Amino acid sequence: MRQSRHTLVFVWEVLVSLGLASVSLAIEHGRPGGQPYELAGRRIVFSTWYYVRPGQPDWQDDAGVSRYAKRLAYPADALHYTYEDRPHGVRLRAEAAQRTGPVIAPERPWEQRGISVSTLLLDEGRYRLWAASRDKNLKWRGVYYESADGRNWQRPNLGQVEFEGSRDNNLLAFNAESVFKDPAGPAAERYKCVWHGDYDPKRFEEFKKTRPYSTIALEMDPGRVHAILGAVSPDGLSWTQLPDALSVEPSDTHIVGYYDLRLAKYVLYTRSYMVGPRAPGFPPPSPAIYQFLARRAIGRTESADFRAFAPAETIIEPGPDSAPTDQYYSNCRTTVPDGPDQHLLFPAVFHLDTDNTSIELHASYDGKLWHRVPGSPVLDTAAWGQWDGGCIFTSPELTELPDGSWVLPYTGFKNTHKYPSGLDACGFGLAVWPKGRLVAIEAPGDGGFTTEGLVPPGGRLRINAVTARTGSILIEAADLEGKPIPGRGFAEAVPIVGDQVWAPVKWKTVDDLGIKSGEPVVLRFRMNHARIYGLQFDQ
Repeated sequence: MRQSRHTLVFVWEVLVSLGLASVSLAIEHGRPGGQPYELAGRRIVFSTWYYVRPGQPDWQDDAGVSRYAKRLAYPADALHYTYEDRPHGVRLRAEAAQRTGPVIAPERPWEQRGISVSTLLLDEGRYRLWAASRDKNLKWRGVYYESADGRNWQRPNLGQVEFEGSRDNNLLAFNAESVFKDPAGPAAERYKCVWHGDYDPKRFEEFKKTRPYSTIALEMDPGRVHAILGAVSPDGLSWTQLPDALSVEPSDTHIVGYYDLRLAKYVLYTRSYMVGPRAPGFPPPSPAIYQFLARRAIGRTESADFRAFAPAETIIEPGPDSAPTDQYYSNCRTTVPDGPDQHLLFPAVFHLDTDNTSIELHASYDGKLWHRVPGSPVLDTAAWGQWDGGCIFTSPELTELPDGSWVLPYTGFKNTHKYPSGLDACGFGLAVWPKGRLVAIEAPGDGGFTTEGLVPPGGRLRINAVTARTGSILIEAADLEGKPIPGRGFAEAVPIVGDQVWAPVKWKTVDDLGIKSGEPVVLRFRMNHARIYGLQFDQ
């Protein structure tokens, strides 16, 4: 059977190379498709079925020869159905987050009415936090914090802004709302930030001569030009705003940007709307009516030039399985820690009927095609009366702490989203997944699966998993043809039992995968009452 499967794969690759078959994007049309997959980082988290092989069904005769889909006639009992590498007894399941906060006490006068988090980055060994704080007069200011452990935060003296006669504070002269580090840009623009704002109508007159734009950006609030704006910085502290809009479109939310190394492009995740074209001859709705017509959704746009994006295309909108009163208010795009090619969203779902929010988990292998992970929501608004008992909104990045926890920052409000609560403070909290256990591939009983071929960055495997007292996990390492690598079959596997956090995977006589650098490997799993939260490949 392995020979027949190899023949099918070979034929497919030949057809692709000749242009007689293609793969679609999510698949990249300009590149051959199929295994092995080269990992961009050292970790895999099974948040979609992307890394799980669907398996190869076949109809074989008594000699074991494949007759699959042949245009021949056989008696009903002449062939035998086989299914190699069949995934069975497994499912994907997100874990609910624990919560902690407020993480930073509002001890300074410019923080008196609360702290709203924008971006958390682990940057060259230090945790960096960009946020906005509100004073007693409800004025928002950009603020900056640093931490060695992601839990205890300091206020560096930046000397940028005078407050009550002193520059001895952590206030930013520029409120950097959504920050990312650009690995490809010049040193003077190593850090970038994006936000929604008003674009000068006079500059827009020149802009629209050469650039596409969204008509809705002009109609929502007559006299205003809604736009996505940008700024650059060498260090994330001293910022220069770009003179022109990155894009003219309505995106009144926390926009998230990043540089995609595989695409060699900048990508923005924005607000979009579930709304159709207006019938010809009718005037635009009044601004007050617009919000009752268009459901909030999530958009995406990409560009090789950070200074110029086309208006975003909708990638996620409330679907038939959503409540008719639910909308996607923000996106919170991020990635798996040490898995930069495994894209995640933690969107805040705005529940119009209760005026609060909950946080879902969505996953993607390319950043374009998304799926809501079973088990969502992963974080709900807290009980009424708590500091985050009104509504909550998450912000990037999902970050690993020294104790192995994965945390996601969020801003919590005491009152519901649209209640007039100007005097209520907000706070900065952390959604916490202890031991980095965000989502699992789970076998409630007996189960198993096989990965696609992988080109890992190292030849030693670790696993983050937990089993019942009577459960176990066995792992087999194989080559691309499916043949077990000597000494690394199921018969030689040392069972994984109990609570194992990035524990080494071993066989009876070896503790590596038996592959050289750049060689692929296929992993097979036999599971019983077990959950696998991630794999890690080390040198």
